[in-house]
Amino acid sequence: MSLRDGRRVLVRPVSPDDKALIAWGVSQLSRESSYLRFFSTRNKLSAGELRYLTEVDHVDHEALVAVLADDPSTLVGVARFVRQTDDPEAAEVAMTIGDPFQGQGVGRELLELLMEAGRERGIRRFVAIMLAENTGAQRLFGNAGPVLEIRRDGGEVRLVFDLGTERTRPRAEIPELLAAA
Repeated sequence: MSLRDGRRVLVRPVSPDDKALIAWGVSQLSRESSYLRFFSTRNKLSAGELRYLTEVDHVDHEALVAVLADDPSTLVGVARFVRQTDDPEAAEVAMTIGDPFQGQGVGRELLELLMEAGRERGIRRFVAIMLAENTGAQRLFGNAGPVLEIRRDGGEVRLVFDLGTERTRPRAEIPELLAAA
């Protein structure tokens, strides 16, 4: 994949060896990006959190990392899903893109790759939970596939979308859906 500025990005499954990379990436997030991703500002993860984020089974919990091709020690972004135990055809999806790489198409590409991985594992729906003020994530997830449910609960938005049967880039009008929620 290429960034809009021409730099090449490599995407691969996360591994247990990525703990330092993920820790570094979180430490580099702006306060705003950290808040929008973690619902609080933080620049550090615990050893347990790093284990959870990097020691995944690649079946019920999949995670992809994107790094710069010419500098694999630079984390561009991370995307993951975790299958829901009460509904094996649904998985919660989450994503973080480093500040210098936001707005360059990384999120959309990572999400499409994650959707492909989900379909291969029998997942039919992604559930995205985000802060109501995170309009970028709402647009990204709302445009990823047919929106099945959208619910606002206080300061959070829960959006469920269908993965479809093949790679596609449908366009939904998420602002209208949110206004109606």
